[in-house]
Amino acid sequence: MQRVDIVGAGKSGLAAARALARRGVVVTVRDRAATDALRALAEALAAEGIALELGVDYWPSAPVDLVVVSPGVPWDHPGLVEARGLGMRVIGEVELGWELLGPRPWVCVTGTNGKTTTTALIGAIFAEAGLEAPVCGNIGRPVCDLVLSGVDPDWVIAEVSSFQIESAPSLQPKIAVWTTFTPDHLNRHGTLANYAAIKNSLLVQAQTAIVNGDDPYLRKHLSGWSGRLSTGIDDRSALAHVHGDWIVLADEPLMPVAEVRLIGRHNLQNVLMAVAAAHAAGLDRATTRRAVAAFRGVPHRLEPVGIQEGITFINDSKATNYDAALVGLQAVGGPTVLIAGGQAKEGEPSAWLAAIAEHCTAVVLIGEASDRFAAWLAERGYAPVHCAHDLERAVPLTLELARRTGAGRVLFSPACASFDQFRNFEERGQRFGALVAALRSGPSR
Repeated sequence: MQRVDIVGAGKSGLAAARALARRGVVVTVRDRAATDALRALAEALAAEGIALELGVDYWPSAPVDLVVVSPGVPWDHPGLVEARGLGMRVIGEVELGWELLGPRPWVCVTGTNGKTTTTALIGAIFAEAGLEAPVCGNIGRPVCDLVLSGVDPDWVIAEVSSFQIESAPSLQPKIAVWTTFTPDHLNRHGTLANYAAIKNSLLVQAQTAIVNGDDPYLRKHLSGWSGRLSTGIDDRSALAHVHGDWIVLADEPLMPVAEVRLIGRHNLQNVLMAVAAAHAAGLDRATTRRAVAAFRGVPHRLEPVGIQEGITFINDSKATNYDAALVGLQAVGGPTVLIAGGQAKEGEPSAWLAAIAEHCTAVVLIGEASDRFAAWLAERGYAPVHCAHDLERAVPLTLELARRTGAGRVLFSPACASFDQFRNFEERGQRFGALVAALRSGPSR
């Protein structure tokens, strides 16, 4: 009987475990955490024939046929290195899903920023075309969940991170899209060149590759990428671009730019990549236009969550690095009160800090990065900085600051990971939305 170790008891690890257990595989899930929630989960998994070992870092204790790794576990983890040295096959959950789903076309979207919105929009276009094309991967639904659900997809639309790509060597999408590229995850990948090579490996294995020609790094390297399609707002030679007030696709007008509901130039870039992917898949233009015109965006990315006293509160919790936060701030403009902070990442913050000085009447800081961000802003002579430490203090403070400074909006765009105070950016964004709702239900001045 086949035996498999699953490393990590997150959503993707559990989906992989259940998909394999239903096939009669002996599955053991290991996680170094040992929370009350995980202990309760162990009982439920035992009823499904799945063993869950908690409070242990992974090390191959006995030979197994396969090791499946959750995205959050480093690919060079010593236990995985040992497993490979013992001749065990080590793959990620996306690779397992690719194998279990069998032959069917995939659209894969990767990039530092913009991939979630682009993936969701591609999924919306395919759904408008009447196709069974579930959206999965890094966007929140594990690929193996499709296996568990029993759906028979016409297409698989997957957002894939660099973590997932490096552990999915066999993944060969019909269409691959690369949205943007800036420094991120360097604590894991080591160098920018290594990070780029991982992203690029996905496009190399795709039948059709689409690249955002507006991204400075990708544009610089386009000349060396023969056979790849590009998009670009002002590039008339690109497959999808803008001419006058119209989006142009394959040299023919597709739809007026005014029909796009998403905010910001970066979202127009996302739209161009999505319509290019739909074109590469052979979908008709009328369907693409209807879907784009109806699309309102994704949760936690420039998502309006409420208005209090004429001040709009915007949830941009998915902005987990400086570049994403810069894009959000540029899209919203000013005058704005900004909430930022969390678990800081490596990267270059200068452009983001300059945008704060240009657009923000005040900044409220939370989380581990508060002192660092306050010092950076002080060095640049930016004075209206307030340290609130957590969202519970920050949200009502921003309402008062917006009143006082005449700001028309409060933007929650952290520029940080969430793990100092939350399990993920979704939980963080949901908490922000709940606190804004509590403002609305409270007394108004």
